[in-house]
Formats: sequence, structure tokens, C-alpha cells
Amino acid sequence: MKNNKILFISANTHKVPYPVYPIGISYISTYLKEKLPEYETKMIDLNFNSIEELKSITKEYNPKYIGVSFRNVDDVNSYNREEFVTHYKNVIDNLRTVSEAKIIVGGAGFSIFPELMFKRINPDFGVYGEGEETMLKLINKLDNNEDYSDISRLVYNNNGQCIFNKNESYFSDLNLDFDKDLIDFYWEKSGMLNIQTKRGCPYNCIYCTYPLIEGKKVRTLNTDKIVDTLKNLYYRKGIDYVFFTDSVFNIKNEYNIELAEKIIASGIKIHWGGYFTFKNLDEDLLKLLKKSGLQHVEFGTEAISEKCLKTYGKNFTVKDVLEKSDLCNKLDIPFAHFLITGGYGETDETVNETFENSKLIDNSVFFTFVGMRIYPGTELQNHAIREGVIDKNDDLLEPKYYLSKDVNYDTLKERALKTRKRWVFPDEDTATITNKLRARNKKGPLWEYMTM
Repeated sequence: MKNNKILFISANTHKVPYPVYPIGISYISTYLKEKLPEYETKMIDLNFNSIEELKSITKEYNPKYIGVSFRNVDDVNSYNREEFVTHYKNVIDNLRTVSEAKIIVGGAGFSIFPELMFKRINPDFGVYGEGEETMLKLINKLDNNEDYSDISRLVYNNNGQCIFNKNESYFSDLNLDFDKDLIDFYWEKSGMLNIQTKRGCPYNCIYCTYPLIEGKKVRTLNTDKIVDTLKNLYYRKGIDYVFFTDSVFNIKNEYNIELAEKIIASGIKIHWGGYFTFKNLDEDLLKLLKKSGLQHVEFGTEAISEKCLKTYGKNFTVKDVLEKSDLCNKLDIPFAHFLITGGYGETDETVNETFENSKLIDNSVFFTFVGMRIYPGTELQNHAIREGVIDKNDDLLEPKYYLSKDVNYDTLKERALKTRKRWVFPDEDTATITNKLRARNKKGPLWEYMTM
């Protein structure tokens, strides 16, 4: 009897600010169910399964292939600096004790450090970037005992040498089925589910990994299939809030208009949020998006200082920040600003400029990271090497941060408090209030309840 089973594992256990549904492996699982109907699939999530439970389920299920997703490599918090790679290696090592299945790893965390993590964790194969087509081709090749060395995005071992195949294709026509055993947990604990509408990021922020993970070419997903997914969530599970996890939602606005109009035409009363930038965002678009259910705008602002916006690689100005904030207030759309304090080029003067400009923005929360996590392949890495912050041979798998030497970090919170605006620093416990609100069946990111 053929052993046609695939086990998918979400290895992420990081729940701050809330647990995030493992969307990447859900896209892959859905795709493989369509393309490999002879295979049975199952998903395990380490957010609520222990390592011992993982071993027991794996042994009983006896899969032929195991796909493991690594969402993050660390907590991206300079105050804490918790790394997750040791945990991921422990997952793989434990799987080896109970299964002879081929282990294939991927996910956003792996895609930033594909060769390093492959060597550290020692799976059979790795997939960086989007994994649907690569996984399908690999399984077909392995099943037929054929050569797999030409598969795009594949990482594998060849006689002791780590081979890293180039990214040679993009994929965008996807359905999405949420795992029935996970959906209730995430709806209860997170108050939302997440969906992609597009992949890729064309921007040039000096610290950002999105272009490394998804590429710079923007690919829009099928709007009809997205609306079908939303309808299934709404009518079958009563889920009425989703977060669109695109790197930036308001790119390709002709597409966004099409999606919004189809959501409106579907008749579902769903609410949604997304990451936005200040360009390509006019009043007519926002009105349409609000009509389609837009309820939360999260701006990747990073600074409200002209100098910092330029050094961070942003394509908007302080004027844009202020005008679009006013526009959201005018249209009664809740919004939050996410910032980085102490990044490349930051000084006490630019910090004060950001604090002063925050006073001009009403009804918002300002979430700030302190310092920039340095990732390989970014312009920030080059700056950090030139300034001696890191060595050119540092692999950066262990969290390293760029913290400007020209900032007085001891007075940051004091200065933020003087703005009389709501600033949230990485060491603040926001879980208590959000858990209370979740218990009262409040949905969405909930930061609008923190405004002053």
C-alpha cells in the first residue's frame, strides 16, 4: 500500500502581539491538495501542540513527506533578542527520531537565511520564497525517482555541498483553504485570520526583508478566489474580520479597486485591515476601501522626520504622513503608525522632530521599535559593516541591531510622554488589555482601544 501522506508543521511559537495563523503552509497545502489528489495532508501547529505531541502524531500518521514552516528567526525586539533557530533545530531533530519522511523546510524566516539555516538545521530540502510550485515539482520528482536539481528556489545537499537554486519563476493563481482544526483557535486568540492579495514589494527600505522573501516584482492574486475565500469564512464559520498581509496593500490600485468592488458586490459584511504606505492613497480610494470593509490602517511610517525618511529609504515625506493621517480621521478610519527609533541616520534631533510631529496627529497609536534588526542582503547591512557595527563575516542569524550612537535612549519614554500621544514601546505589556477585549469578543488588532 502506498504511503501517500504529507504532514505540514507550523513551527512558530511566538505569540506577540498575538498568534498568527500559518498562512504560508495553508496556501501550499491547498495547492498540493488540488494538484496531488492522491495525497492525504494533515497540519500540526506548535502554538498548541507540544514537541511530545508532535512526535506522537507524526509517528502515528507516518507521512512520506514533512513540510515545516519557520515564520521568524527571532522576536525582532532589541530589548529582548530572543532567537528561535535553536527551537527549530530541536523540532527537526525530534522528527528524525520518529520518522524517515523527507523533511522539507521553508517559510519567511528560512527564506532570509536559506543556506545558513539549511546547514544549521539539516533538513533534506529547503524552499525559499513562495513554495507552492517548488513543493509540487519536488514531490513529483522524488516520487518518480527523477533529477530535481533544476527546480527553482530549491536548497539541497549534493555530496556535502549546499546547493542553492535561483528564483526563476513566480506564481499567483492560488486558492486558500483554512485548516478546520486550526481556524477556531486563531479566531478566538487573534480575533482575525490573514489572507494575501498580492506578493512582492517594489520599494527600497534599507532594512526590509520583504523583497528578499517575496521578490521585488509585484504579483496580484486572483480576486475571485480571494472573495470566494472570504465568503467561505463569513458564511460557514461566521468570521467577519481578516487582515491582508501584503507587504503594502495600496500598490496596484486598479487591482485593489477591482477587489473592493467584488467584496461589496458579494454582499458579505466583512471587516479588514492591512499595511499601507502614504503614496497611492487618495480620498476616493479610501472611501471605496472603507465601503468594502476597511476598518484598520497600519502605516509603515518608521519616522516623522524628513532626514530619517530619506536615510531609511522611504518614498514619502512628513507632509504625506500628516495629510494621510488627517484624511483617515476625516473618513473615520482608525489608523496606527509603526516607527523605528534609533535606526541608521537617527539623532536626538531627528527623534525630537518625530515626537514634535506626532503632536500634529490625532486619534492614533504610535508603536515604535528601538533599533533596526540587521538582515543579510539589505542596505542596512552595508551601512553597519562600514561603521563597524558588525563584521563583514557576521552571518546575522543571531539577532544583531543597528542602534544609532547619536540617540539618548534613556530619555526616549520621557520624551514620548511629553507629546501627550499614545506611544507603545517594545517592552510594554499590551497583552493584558487585548486579552480582556478578546474575552469580550472584540475582533481585529484592537490598538484603537489604546488611543489617548
